[in-house]
Amino acid sequence: MYNENEISRVVKFLEQNHGIDKDVLKTKTMNTFNLTRDRSVYYCNNYAIRFSKAESISKFSNCVLSLSNLKKYDDKPFIVCLVLPNENHLFLANSSCLKKISHSSQELRVNNIRGTFLGSDIMRDIDGIGNTPENFKDLFLFHEQFGFDGNLVRLVESTNNIVSIKTKKLFNKNQRECILDSPYRAEIFIKSPYFIQLNKDLYERVCRVKNEIAIAALIDNVNLRGRVIEYLITAESDDEIKKETMKALQEKTNLPKIFTSDKLGDYSRNFQEYITETDIKTKVLFLDANPKAYNIDKILDFLSNSNTIYLLYFVGIDKNKEISVKLCSMFEYILLKNTKCMKHWAGKNTRGVTQFYGHSIKDILCSKTSEINIDYAIERLQEMINL
Repeated sequence: MYNENEISRVVKFLEQNHGIDKDVLKTKTMNTFNLTRDRSVYYCNNYAIRFSKAESISKFSNCVLSLSNLKKYDDKPFIVCLVLPNENHLFLANSSCLKKISHSSQELRVNNIRGTFLGSDIMRDIDGIGNTPENFKDLFLFHEQFGFDGNLVRLVESTNNIVSIKTKKLFNKNQRECILDSPYRAEIFIKSPYFIQLNKDLYERVCRVKNEIAIAALIDNVNLRGRVIEYLITAESDDEIKKETMKALQEKTNLPKIFTSDKLGDYSRNFQEYITETDIKTKVLFLDANPKAYNIDKILDFLSNSNTIYLLYFVGIDKNKEISVKLCSMFEYILLKNTKCMKHWAGKNTRGVTQFYGHSIKDILCSKTSEINIDYAIERLQEMINL
């Protein structure tokens, strides 16, 4: 969770204390903000800081932290304060912000976390977003959607030049036509009785577990929170793990292991004329979040079949634990205007993933209408195909 006030305070403090010796600055920061020291890292509930020293930004190539130690703090903003002779520079250095692992990392594998990242491994620009304090919030909110495990495969690939098992799919003429025809299909579908059936089905599923959804909304870990709520909605009533999950939420005990597959959608339903995939996205309306959306290669592959429909089901929870829902097409104009392609987080040989800006989800939940701008949707699809 990103505590904007607390992080703004420490950022302002570090930016105002230029020209101070690194050790003096560390002690002063620790005492001012009551931070706990763990070897070279200073942390609290809201963030962690590592202080480094260099003559200039271009010469910032010294070791910063081991990947195994970063894992301990990767669920909170991890700030690197670079102390130069006359000024301090701040970078976000969570796993999403690293290019690779440089030092002693030859044995780095997904099941063998080894190595240390250098100052030069911290990206200065991430998919067009500068790694500067004014962008820390946006960078961290998106990092939360992936977490350490979500970045580990990418870092292993980048570090050891391992050939990715993922490949960017190429589409033939007929498949491209099917993809570009998908906004027309979506427009017809949302005006059909099938859309009403699907919407009713999902709404009834939410109503059956609405109390548990309200409790699950308080889970701090954004990945776990999303998985739990998606599972509550999509699992059948007689599912034993679902029963255990509901009981654990009600009694505030440890949750059972919940495994969700890495499929395009969370809920599949076929109709006479359509194959639909619906991705369930939870939005806690009083928390900031820019949720990860869909994998671009997967969505294009799905839409390259002539009878496919991809939808989003947004579940919003407000401070009073009131739940609002909205089923809409991926081509919903408000949503598509606020969908950004993020190449960096996907690894090699892929088109990347997309991100929704959180404010657009609030707008969609409040809207009583749906609008698909066909021309704009085709333009965006063409952009995705060409990535």
